[in-house]
Amino acid sequence: MDLPSDRVYTESHEWHKLEGETLTIGLTRFAVDQLTDVTYVEMKAVGTEIGAGDSVGEVESVKTTSDVYSAASGTIAETNAALEENPGLINDDPYGAGWLVRLSVTDKSGLDVLMDAQAYAAQHAS
Repeated sequence: MDLPSDRVYTESHEWHKLEGETLTIGLTRFAVDQLTDVTYVEMKAVGTEIGAGDSVGEVESVKTTSDVYSAASGTIAETNAALEENPGLINDDPYGAGWLVRLSVTDKSGLDVLMDAQAYAAQHAS
């Protein structure tokens, strides 16, 4: 499993990348492969306050609808507008162009308990 090492991972298959006070959240390749073709993405509105463990939105695929969660608290600063026209970006590039939401972080302590790339990969080794 080829995972970026510059972020941390949740058991529910979200990745979190902290840059300064901005936290970008997306889905892991493992999650995307389980969902198959993503058909629709709906994130909460910019300005919405999010607590650690709260849903930031949902992703729909041909198989199911899944909530996406944040491990940190903050305010939604940006959503990936490109996903409105092309939700398949998540399938094509989950660690790059397929990011979902960015938060202005107010409490990042929840990130401390997440897995690094090596731990996440070990959990999902086949």
